[in-house]
Amino acid sequence: MATAPLLVLASASPRRLDLLRQIGLEPDRVDPADIDEVPRPGELPPAHAMRLAEAKARAVMFRHPGAYILAADTVVACGRRILPKPADTATARSCLELLSGRRHRVHGGIALAGPDEGLILRRVDSRVAFKRLSEDEIAAYLCSGEWRGKAGGYAIQGRAAALIRWVSGSYSNVVGLPLFETAQLLAGRGYRPPCLARY
Repeated sequence: MATAPLLVLASASPRRLDLLRQIGLEPDRVDPADIDEVPRPGELPPAHAMRLAEAKARAVMFRHPGAYILAADTVVACGRRILPKPADTATARSCLELLSGRRHRVHGGIALAGPDEGLILRRVDSRVAFKRLSEDEIAAYLCSGEWRGKAGGYAIQGRAAALIRWVSGSYSNVVGLPLFETAQLLAGRGYRPPCLARY
């Protein structure tokens, strides 16, 4: 009997792995792509998210021939401005001050390569509104360290939930992977989880 194709997650993000597990999907391999994620001059946030998702998938797919390769990227944007993934407190503070009392968009790019090496791309956009943050709220969030390495300097699934007034669109997209769209893409390409493959 033929072996079912593997599912490879082309991401080092523990959040994306946890999200997949939330809907019962356990990748057979986790193989992060090592690519340059610096925005190109004049690149708009939606295009940036899609370009990185595609680049991650293409960087990994030829290491796993015949497998499903799932890659994603999450971009937090205020207007045309792409917010960084802060590595220091000053950058995180500037992100929070910019987001305070404002609405912003989270652009999620998904790239899925199938066993035939064909690549499908999808973009999912969510909107998020922060309350107006006091200095004490900003200082407390910075002290948590939760912002480190997170797009836009916050994690909606953590302490930042107390700072966010509303979310429009996919919540899981803001966390790091739009689950409905990801599940639909996998099903549309014929992926069947190992527990179903024998039926």
